[in-house]
Amino acid sequence: MQTLSERADALELQMSRDLDAKVAPVKARLYTSGERDPRQPRTEMSEILQRGDHLLMGHDVRLPRMPDKPTLVDFFRLRFGPSAHLLQSARLAKLNGHSEKIIIACLLHDISVIGFICGDHGYWAAAMVAPYVDEEVAWAIQSHQALRFFPDPEIGYAYPETYIRFFGKDFSPEPYVYEAYKAARAHRWYMTGRLITLNDLYAFDPGVKVELEDFTDIIGRNFRQPDEGLGFDHSPAAHIWRTINWPTRAL
Repeated sequence: MQTLSERADALELQMSRDLDAKVAPVKARLYTSGERDPRQPRTEMSEILQRGDHLLMGHDVRLPRMPDKPTLVDFFRLRFGPSAHLLQSARLAKLNGHSEKIIIACLLHDISVIGFICGDHGYWAAAMVAPYVDEEVAWAIQSHQALRFFPDPEIGYAYPETYIRFFGKDFSPEPYVYEAYKAARAHRWYMTGRLITLNDLYAFDPGVKVELEDFTDIIGRNFRQPDEGLGFDHSPAAHIWRTINWPTRAL
């Protein structure tokens, strides 16, 4: 026989499960575009409401819960995908004796890819971190997107062979990429952006293990963590971090 306390706990657990069952996530059109024509009407939301379910407006129980005041490290651990590429790039920049400004830029340059969206990832990553890092770091992260397509023999940067395999030997970037490259090439911070591409590992070494803890001190000195938590500080990038925190929220 269960005690009164045990029955109360069981009832609370069942109520929680019933509530979770009534909360339904809806994928945004951006996430399904390509798999389906975004111009076509969607019926998911009306079907959910007809069933009497509630739309998800907060934490998704299928994901690990984020702290109330999440930090960059929390996003790396609880929301981002595998980060070996970023960690190895930052490690290489450190081994090459570069400044912490270059190291943090290498650590963050592809966070959009592992946490948010792939297209125009340099621009998205720069937008995500601009309120929290040195202006030069954000500029370099944005500019690396264009710079990576263009060799610079004088400093030993060649077009990545991996890109030939990824995109084909006849691939040519869009005109806006050429325009961004020309602007970056003439910019006073050109070398900062170029150093990201020089330390950007296009072939990973599975035998090299790098831990995020190796860079927590550098993050602390070079990333301005808001007291309210990423996503809740009303910065121009806060909404992006909230979207990553609650990716299936209905509105």
